[in-house]
Amino acid sequence: MKMFDLRSDTLTRPGKEMRKAMYIADVGDDVYAEDPTINKLQEMASKITGKKAALYIPSGSMGNLIALYINCGRGNEVLTHKNSHIMHYELSSVAAVAGVMPIAVEGERGILTPKELGKHLRPEIYYMSRVKMIEIENSHNKEGGTCYKLNELKAVSDFAKKNNLKVHMDGARIFNASAATGIPVKKMGSFVDTVTFCLSKGLGAPVGSVLCGSEKFIAEARRVRKMLGGGMRQAGVLAAAGVYALENNIKLLEQDMVNAKKIAGILNRVKWAEIDMNKVETNILYFTTSQKADLLVSALEKKGIICGAAGSNSIRMVTHLGISSEDTEKICSIIDSFTVPSKRSRNT
Repeated sequence: MKMFDLRSDTLTRPGKEMRKAMYIADVGDDVYAEDPTINKLQEMASKITGKKAALYIPSGSMGNLIALYINCGRGNEVLTHKNSHIMHYELSSVAAVAGVMPIAVEGERGILTPKELGKHLRPEIYYMSRVKMIEIENSHNKEGGTCYKLNELKAVSDFAKKNNLKVHMDGARIFNASAATGIPVKKMGSFVDTVTFCLSKGLGAPVGSVLCGSEKFIAEARRVRKMLGGGMRQAGVLAAAGVYALENNIKLLEQDMVNAKKIAGILNRVKWAEIDMNKVETNILYFTTSQKADLLVSALEKKGIICGAAGSNSIRMVTHLGISSEDTEKICSIIDSFTVPSKRSRNT
């Protein structure tokens, strides 16, 4: 039985052409900034995001951490959505390593607004910590792949400038957000000081992210990357996959969204699932069920669908490069005919 793994878009695997690009990659020592393939990737990334410079890094989490370390600083506060990735999935590195206090901010769909941000500004009193930074996530993982609209990005940017705050975008899935909203990545980048994007999710590379910002910021980021153990040598073999992904795989993200909406449509029809179709914007979807999520996940796996429990009654599915249109039709068929196990069958 073929298994359809919808746990995450991190499950993508490099195809033959990407592997070929990795095999023939020209390499050098990146600690000396002499790896030509890494340099090419960084130049591509800075042009795409509209930033002056870029740095290849092992992970998006490291990119977020570096930005917080440099632009927020120890003893200061960063305003971030209450369900942000840096709040929930980066092992408190914001505080433990960067020395920054994350402040959880409310926001519908994972979107920060001047109204909510303004509630957390502090007066200039010597015994109170200072807010120095805003961190936004686009698309927003835990909120179901939701995206910032152009006016929402501008509102955050204007608020930040008015209050002398830096803005960092966790753009792990920024290309998904761009495909969904039609906003070019360069335009999104114009509203923030720094941005990370991931190569190893929907774009299909096996490793790596890129951190983009000003030349001065990236020069310092290179130092902090080394301090965190992220200095790499002949990593052009890995960067070549990123170059290939940027040249060939961005356009494929639109199909992931089509597939996600097809699956969401079927989930919206069946009685055992409840899904908010308005929140299915990209390739991530969450749905709730009256059943225990872990039991339902187990039952779906027996039918060929691997997904993940996101709470006691919540389940997440993510479409990606490894799920074709034909796979999606089969997934929809399985969901449509799926019967929720009875209590008796679960106990036998």
